[in-house]
Amino acid sequence: MAISKKAGAKKVGAASKPPPAKSAAGVAKADWREGFKKAQAGVSDMTLLSKLTNEAINENLEKRFKNAEIYTYIGNVLISVNPFRDLGIYTQDILQSYRGKNRLEMSPHVFAIAEGAYYNMNAYKENQCVIISGESGAGKTEAAKRIMQYIAAVSSGSKSGIQDVKDMVLATNPLLESFGCAKTLRNNNSSRHGKYLEIMFNAQGEPIGANITNYLLEKNRVVQQIREERNFHIFYQFTKAASAGHRDHYGIQGPEAYAYTANSQCLDVNGIDDHTDYAETINAMNTIGLSADEQDNIFRMIAAILWIGNVQYLENQEGNAEISDAAVPDFVAYLLQVDAGNVTKALTQRIMETRRGGRRGSVYEVPLNPTQAAAARDALAKAIYNNMFDWIVERINQSMNPRSQSANVIGVLDIYGFEIFDNNSFEQLCINYVNEKLQQIFIQLTLKKEQEEYAYEQITWTPINYFNNKIVCDLIEEKRPPGIFSALNDACATAHADPTAADNSFIQRTGMLSSNPHFDSRGTKFLIKHYAGDVMYNVEGMTDKNKDSLLKDILDLVDSSANLYLQKLFPDRPDPDSKKRPPTAGDRIKSSANALVEKLMKAQPSYIRTIKPNQNKSPTEYDTQAILHQIKYLGLQENIRVRRAGFAYRNTFEKMVERFYLLSPNTSYAGEYTWQGDARSGCERILTDTRIAREEWQMGVTKAFIKNPETLFALETMRDRYWHNMAMRIQRAYRNYLRYKEECARRIQRMWRNNKQGLQYIQLRDYGHQVLAGRKERRRFSLLGSRRFMGDYLDVGGASGKGGASAQGQMLRHASGMGPGESVAFSSRIQLLVSRLGRSSVRSPRFLILTDKAVYILVTQLVNKQVTTACERRINLGAISAVGLSSLRDDWAVINVNGAEEADPVLHCYLKTELVTHLLQRTNGAVNVVISNSLEYSKRKDKKAHITFKKDETVNKDDVYKSSTVSVCTGEAANSVSKPAPKKKPGLVRPITSGKLLRAGGPSNANNKPKPRAIPRPTPTPAKLPVSGATVAPAATVEQQVPKYKALYPFVSQNPGEMALDKDDIVQVTQKDESGSGWWLVKKNNIQGWAPCNYLELIPQALPSARIAPVKRAPPRAPCVATSSTATATNRPVVAAKPTFGGGGGAAAAAVAVQPKPAVKTVPVGGKAHEKPRAVAADGSAAPVAVMPGLGAPGGFAAVLARKKAENAAAASSSANAAPTPPILAAKPPVAPKPTAPPAANGKAIPPPPPRR
Repeated sequence: MAISKKAGAKKVGAASKPPPAKSAAGVAKADWREGFKKAQAGVSDMTLLSKLTNEAINENLEKRFKNAEIYTYIGNVLISVNPFRDLGIYTQDILQSYRGKNRLEMSPHVFAIAEGAYYNMNAYKENQCVIISGESGAGKTEAAKRIMQYIAAVSSGSKSGIQDVKDMVLATNPLLESFGCAKTLRNNNSSRHGKYLEIMFNAQGEPIGANITNYLLEKNRVVQQIREERNFHIFYQFTKAASAGHRDHYGIQGPEAYAYTANSQCLDVNGIDDHTDYAETINAMNTIGLSADEQDNIFRMIAAILWIGNVQYLENQEGNAEISDAAVPDFVAYLLQVDAGNVTKALTQRIMETRRGGRRGSVYEVPLNPTQAAAARDALAKAIYNNMFDWIVERINQSMNPRSQSANVIGVLDIYGFEIFDNNSFEQLCINYVNEKLQQIFIQLTLKKEQEEYAYEQITWTPINYFNNKIVCDLIEEKRPPGIFSALNDACATAHADPTAADNSFIQRTGMLSSNPHFDSRGTKFLIKHYAGDVMYNVEGMTDKNKDSLLKDILDLVDSSANLYLQKLFPDRPDPDSKKRPPTAGDRIKSSANALVEKLMKAQPSYIRTIKPNQNKSPTEYDTQAILHQIKYLGLQENIRVRRAGFAYRNTFEKMVERFYLLSPNTSYAGEYTWQGDARSGCERILTDTRIAREEWQMGVTKAFIKNPETLFALETMRDRYWHNMAMRIQRAYRNYLRYKEECARRIQRMWRNNKQGLQYIQLRDYGHQVLAGRKERRRFSLLGSRRFMGDYLDVGGASGKGGASAQGQMLRHASGMGPGESVAFSSRIQLLVSRLGRSSVRSPRFLILTDKAVYILVTQLVNKQVTTACERRINLGAISAVGLSSLRDDWAVINVNGAEEADPVLHCYLKTELVTHLLQRTNGAVNVVISNSLEYSKRKDKKAHITFKKDETVNKDDVYKSSTVSVCTGEAANSVSKPAPKKKPGLVRPITSGKLLRAGGPSNANNKPKPRAIPRPTPTPAKLPVSGATVAPAATVEQQVPKYKALYPFVSQNPGEMALDKDDIVQVTQKDESGSGWWLVKKNNIQGWAPCNYLELIPQALPSARIAPVKRAPPRAPCVATSSTATATNRPVVAAKPTFGGGGGAAAAAVAVQPKPAVKTVPVGGKAHEKPRAVAADGSAAPVAVMPGLGAPGGFAAVLARKKAENAAAASSSANAAPTPPILAAKPPVAPKPTAPPAANGKAIPPPPPRR
């Protein structure tokens, strides 16, 4: 028996109630609405009743019914009490709340049974069935509808074909209710037929088809109903809501106009709207796929049945029947599309044929009396309706026929319940017989079969006594000894012509059944003691109903019809020459019941036991005695006892291992089955490893048994959590992989962002090399690997290129008068060749700015005794025809301007190559670059001049201009290329571990974690005893060496505060700027100034030699004295502030003080900074002072000498080192200028410029 799934499964779909809020600590916050929740009445599972009696069960059901809780469990059996009102418990939100939950997680509900059946089908791949039983009016049909509603809602699949199947399954409910349900005294919507709906699913749990089996339509209701009952719903729907076309064609009037609908005097029912129901019926027909012709034929037959019922008879003088109104059979003939005379003859006469020795004899027309004629009339109406209902069911099955192979099936059995009336006939016998068979299934599966299985499997348990109703089933269906159905068949065969004689024969034959304790014969009646109670049956008319055959006249009438649909309704006509007895109604119902039992036994059942609370259909009345009777005959008390004593779940060892092998590390690894032993020991290992209490399970011969469903739910939960945890592990690994990739990407992006500007500058620099490659000698500075074409050295454009960030850049931009949209590409200080009247031209300082539109030349001069910077000249880029350069290593350039009234600019710029490169880039290569050692330029309008370049090895510095001639020494070869970019100092490589893909030791498993290092301590020397007249030599002092640097290139100071250098000059570096500006404070000949760091190279030094101090008497031990690390204001050396390259020259400057180096050096030991005291000189350098191990600074005479020496050194340093005056605008260290490059010879064509950023 399959049990619903695990606890804690995530539901699909949102419930109406929001999730509870959580506090900061993660605890679910209390919901104030909980105080207004309705308290649960009684117990929801009656296996928990403290007192197990029928009265206690009844009392618990009454409490829950009055609290509007109509569902209660007995284990996995649902007890449902009909509320006779809408409780609002079938909404979509409530339906979704049961999705994915087992029955213990939610309150009892029919949705929980449906969820259990659907889950078990998918999980265990077994067919499921839901058996709904109970008496008429207990709510069986409603429960079946809700099960189909739930399965259609939660089953997977949204394709059009699957959705069509779902829609058709739901559409069968209103269609079959209209044709198969009616209002009775006990139920306004009583099922007058039984049906078994099988929904077929594929392997993915998607519904692909369905099939309906019809049982026991109460066709006698078509022609006869007792007072206050109604015919089938469709007759009232059609007569009240038929379309105008149907009314005209079929003569449809109100239900009061027809005998078959008006005789019971009940045309309307409270709570039933026939007009709305008719619209739903038409919609269901369309959904299932009935064509317009098929629907028209159905309603034509309904109209014919109604008009057949209006055929009334009179008795003539001979005592024969005559039709009172001849127009009625004529209209019936029109509807049936037959001859009117044939209708009259079939309804008033009977044809009899004699036989002799198996051969046909004479044929006689025997007139019928009014009673016989009425019976023939009603037989025709019943036959048409019964066959039409069967055709509708078959047509539904054709529409829902699965298009592919089905894997599993869920069946829902909705059949009318046990019936006890004042007058019980053949119909009640058949209905109660089927209910006995269903009760027998329940007994076999839940009581008898369980106990037999426990005995076979050698399981220890407590046997339960119960009533086995097999003896009642045998009483009705057995052939030997003959049962009631066999006695009926024999009576019909011996006296088939006379119904009264056949009934008497049946009464005689039932006398042989008197030995059965559950049968009692009482004259024309007999009593059967059913499981649900004693029922008295009336024999009159039973044999005739059992024959269930039509007269030959009726069959001939149907055969003569021109309506093909009517002929389809009667496909099988008995062969009159056949000697085989045709099957009776009892044979058919027995065969159908046994086939149904066979289907149900092949599926895993779920039970819904419905109870009717009262006979008045009242939503508040609870009839204690009536319900107590139902509790007894449903066997609820025995069911609870078996549930308490038995085992909730059992399965074969093989299936058990297959289902739960994941739960033990001994049977699985990473989801793979690894168990090598037999299935029984595997089951035992799984149950042991999951730490389930031993009393909760037993091992049988072929199966494993689990006592409580909670234990099975725990196993299912662990199984789901296994996959959930595996999924979490995969997700965690994937998230780590994503974090690893993201960190790698971030590092690459960070490196790219940090270097993309440099890459652009390097590309621009390489383009400049291509422009001059092989044509001009180069300076060494131009070939440095760290050389970048930065462009805007004066910060005129700023970061955006359209506004300077510094004060100088903003001033220059404003002075140039450039537009707000101009983008600055290059700016630098230059020297412009200025002509003087009567004398040779001289170089004069200027500012040059290159934008995307023009070249600006600015000059700084005194105006009214104030320093003013103004734009001296603006040259549009389109007016520049050529730029002239020499082939030597000089820094001169000539800009040739077309049609200019002024002279062509001849300028000296250390960054001339970069200037030319930016100019070519901004003009897309339109400017011609002329390489020649004699360049022509316009000195003024209509006057040309030349400037000549020559080599002179005596020129030590960059170049010398004199009398239109530039002298320069030899530079680097013209085909020289830039050196590789200098590599950065390797730092600590941090492994990428945020994704946890690498261990702390890295891929090589090396342990890179920092380890604490021992604090270095000096090794103490044992003290020697002083000898008389001897002295103790102090520790040897080591002279500290200051690092020396050599100048690689000559550097000409252009601004105050800069240190001019010649090649191979030796300097000391006193301060290095840590901001990365590239400027260091150096000292040469006791003079300090700023110099570019890339011009300097460290001179390797030899290891210092220890100097032996003179032998002196050891001073007495002195207390430790802390050495002051802060210099006073009087002895601080004053040094120049760092100049900004391109800063305003000639301006006043203020001196700034520089802090000395700290007197305490921190040494990281074991992750902490330990201070190591050192003596500090007045200039901030560490002076060598001997300190004995374990002692502080020297005291006594030695301390006085050390202090005097430090003061003298400080005084000498302060008097000698006069710091240069820094410029006013030197707020930051400047960007180091680059060394000049040697010129190159004429050569190659200019390549196109790289794309601009």
